[in-house]
Amino acid sequence: MECAETKNTDKACCGPAANENIKYKPIALIGGRITTDWRLSDYIGAIAVRLNINRMDYAVKPGLYRVGNPGKNSPVLVSANYKLSFDVLRRELAGVDAWLLVLDTKGVNVWCAAGKGTFGTAELVKQIAGTKLAEVVTSRTVILPQLGAPGVSAQMVSAFSGFSVKYGPVRASDIKKYLSAGMKADAAMRRVTFGAWDRVAVSWTELVPAAWKGLIITIGLIIINIFFPSRILLIILATFWVAILSGTLFTALLLPYLPFKAFSAKGGILGGIVTAGFLTACNRYSLLYIPPVSVAALTILMTAVSAFLALNYTGCSTYTSPSGVKKEIRLAMPVIISLVVIAGVLTYIGRMI
Repeated sequence: MECAETKNTDKACCGPAANENIKYKPIALIGGRITTDWRLSDYIGAIAVRLNINRMDYAVKPGLYRVGNPGKNSPVLVSANYKLSFDVLRRELAGVDAWLLVLDTKGVNVWCAAGKGTFGTAELVKQIAGTKLAEVVTSRTVILPQLGAPGVSAQMVSAFSGFSVKYGPVRASDIKKYLSAGMKADAAMRRVTFGAWDRVAVSWTELVPAAWKGLIITIGLIIINIFFPSRILLIILATFWVAILSGTLFTALLLPYLPFKAFSAKGGILGGIVTAGFLTACNRYSLLYIPPVSVAALTILMTAVSAFLALNYTGCSTYTSPSGVKKEIRLAMPVIISLVVIAGVLTYIGRMI
């Protein structure tokens, strides 16, 4: 698509550097400009990716887009081509005339893409050149989200493109305030928060795939129970779902209050406590007598399950860095595997007894 400013067309301006092998999501346009209002499909798409549905295939075409009626002196905002990031930013730009430069981050959000390197110096320079941004605007400044800073060298961008880099606020909801303040961010705009709602919203991306796998196991255990009735199978099934919820939703919600620094340790201890409490309640209220060895085996096994699920959560949190994630995986996996082996040994001992 041709650049609306330089070719005087009535199309959104989109550069040639897009990966044509990706099936990009359509964008609503009015008069060649992207709309700031969300359509029903945008809401449905946002809910779907939160539920881990087509999360890895939710992208828009990279390039340069018009918001409102931008001119040569209008600000240039940079974002990732993960559609949810793109949508959240454009919604906050209602009433603003601006250019939106979208980098090809392979459909990954800004923060994660900065860690992976796709929201980086080379891609930014590539899009500035590919969209002929220097011919579109007289200003030589691009505004990046603060969470993209780890992937971009401002000095290198300036050296290779002639554009200086400014870092905007952490949250898109502050972008108007930032622009009206002359591109100056106060302390609140720079503060990275990760409150309970943020943690729970992100936890769904881990809960849903775990729940699907849990559903398959559930169906399998139910079929086994039909042919070989056993109340203990139902207890195992219940504790398994306790572990799923503990390692995803409960760990996310209680993250700041759980002991230990490692996510796997947080999830593991929570899963163990909740499982032990559940099994103890079953014995106490005569729902089903479970031998102490079986209680220990199930508690240890579900501790491992919960720890593994919480370990996956490290890549969804602003608390961790890519190196920290790799370090925890390297340290946690042997422990989790050992717990599974111990649970198996205890189960065997219980059967022998």
